Amino acid sequence: MTVNSLLIERGAVVLGAHGMLGRALCKLLDERGVNVIEADRGELDLASDEAVTGSKLPMDAVWFNCAAWTDVDGAEKHEADALAVNGGEGLQTLCARIKDADGKLVHVSTDYVFDGKADMPYRVDEPRNPIGAYGRTKAAGEKVIEGSGCEHIIARTSWLYAPWANNFVRTMARLTRDKDQLKVVSDQRGRPTSAEHLARTLVALVDADGLGVFHVTDGGECSWYEFACAIRDDLGNACQIEPCTTAEFPRPAPRPAYSVLDLARTEALLGKMPGWRVNLADVLKRLEPLD
Repeated sequence: MTVNSLLIERGAVVLGAHGMLGRALCKLLDERGVNVIEADRGELDLASDEAVTGSKLPMDAVWFNCAAWTDVDGAEKHEADALAVNGGEGLQTLCARIKDADGKLVHVSTDYVFDGKADMPYRVDEPRNPIGAYGRTKAAGEKVIEGSGCEHIIARTSWLYAPWANNFVRTMARLTRDKDQLKVVSDQRGRPTSAEHLARTLVALVDADGLGVFHVTDGGECSWYEFACAIRDDLGNACQIEPCTTAEFPRPAPRPAYSVLDLARTEALLGKMPGWRVNLADVLKRLEPLD
């Protein structure tokens, strides 16, 4: 795949560079010869409007915003703090500065902007209707970006995993290795997403001069229970996994029961997304050491 000349000419800034997705994205861009500035909270704190206003980072670059408050349960108690990161004044100022400099923002959003009551995949133009604090703050961020006038891509994703960091795949790999029996929720359905696949697709969207909202996940869909069973089976572990309901494991934040994202717009531009079983098998071969 050819890297967009904008990335070569302007370079990239990756916010949240040390997170699960940021790590994949920085590695990919570096391999493709893009000048990458890796920025975490210490380099630019999105929760601080003053920090964004005073930032010396190049606003004419392609900005990949992988920084976010992602503690779904924690957001229920600390919604104002989550909003400051996900959709507050700092993001507004960043968008304004990128617009003034003719830069481009690639912003990562979430399936949690939807209520999970659908029975068909959510299209990119479906009305946002989050049911929890985390989703509300991410929806607010989308609105900020859309209203800013800056050139942007909003990429909604779901169920992110990688060979590294804290995620469901690594947790299930460890638990199915160490335990004889587990219960996993079977009444929530969505699309898993390899962070490396997401990184490749974000770059491909820039390369294709994409604008607006896209959904980016692995292909196919499953429940968390089905996902866990596939992880166990691919690793050859013997743990018995029993399906259970969400009600059996209450959490502070509500989860959408059905959060399958429609990939039609993305696939029309870039081609078919690889299936989640294919991406999962690739990731499982390269798992970093488990606890």
